[in-house]
Amino acid sequence: MQIVGIDIGFGFTKACNGREFMVFKSIFGEASEIQYREQLTTAPATDDYLHIETDGKAYFVGELAERQSNVRSFTLDQDQLIGTFAKTMALAALSRLVDRGEPVRVVSGLPISYYRRHRDTLNGILVGKHAIARFDAAGKREEMTLNVTHARIIPQPFGSLFDGMLGNSAEVADKRFVQEKIGIVDVGFRTCDYSIADRTRYSERGSRTTDNGISRAFTLIAAHLRDVTGVNVELYRLYDAVARGSIKIRGRNIDLKPIKEQAFGKLAASIASEAERLWADDWDIDLIVVTGGGGSVLAPYLKPLLQGEVVAAETGVDTRLANVRGYWKYGMHLWSRETRAAAPRS
Repeated sequence: MQIVGIDIGFGFTKACNGREFMVFKSIFGEASEIQYREQLTTAPATDDYLHIETDGKAYFVGELAERQSNVRSFTLDQDQLIGTFAKTMALAALSRLVDRGEPVRVVSGLPISYYRRHRDTLNGILVGKHAIARFDAAGKREEMTLNVTHARIIPQPFGSLFDGMLGNSAEVADKRFVQEKIGIVDVGFRTCDYSIADRTRYSERGSRTTDNGISRAFTLIAAHLRDVTGVNVELYRLYDAVARGSIKIRGRNIDLKPIKEQAFGKLAASIASEAERLWADDWDIDLIVVTGGGGSVLAPYLKPLLQGEVVAAETGVDTRLANVRGYWKYGMHLWSRETRAAAPRS
């Protein structure tokens, strides 16, 4: 039995099969013919060649689409993410992480406010037999069938809860997450999820999705660059530049640190203010966990503004993977237990 966690985000798609992780930008484009495929140097290429064919159409996915496709698709709309992007992103991930011919079970998640609306749709997209072709960097085609027999969709921030609660063997490793009241602030690219697990019980009152994702700060940075240079920089092309603190546009090196500090500080204040309003009746929260890809970069700005004990990922830990690690652990915890219960006794 293969189990894969898949987190389809507006900024990045993340996937994990317990042995390997992959992270790629949630963009795709038409698969054009590449005339020259050799490396220009002997330096090894990064493993970013995602090229698949499904339903009679071929796509470049992730960084390959950004680099090679003339027409690229990127969205900050939840309906489009599910209706247009989810299948392509999921199949691209599964094509790399699943042994061909083997049945697979998938755990994925949705932002809290979209969970009820899109849960059944996403489940229907994932479950079934998917005939695809994948291509390697040399252009070699390989046909395969991905057989997703089961899918479980959970509220997105619960992935981080399960990641903290469960160890690599999928058994409870940190009892604090089981015994205490935990608040989760999951900052993604487009959305920010606030959720409460009171001794693992979900609190509807304390859970909500807002638009306070890191893209809000990126939009301010992009607007600044447009004013300064006249160039409209796509949001998905700002990741590395913001991390470096600078960007080069038409030969001009632009310092992003001042506008980054302003944009991140403003976003952190908005997130903290929302958490305070939402959790006004939940003054007995034991621990607040800041997670998500946006959470890692906002943590220094956000932690001083949140009241109570706050934990965030250590420096160097990729918090984009927290939810998807939790999805995989939850799937192992759920389905391994079912398998053991169904096994015949001697």
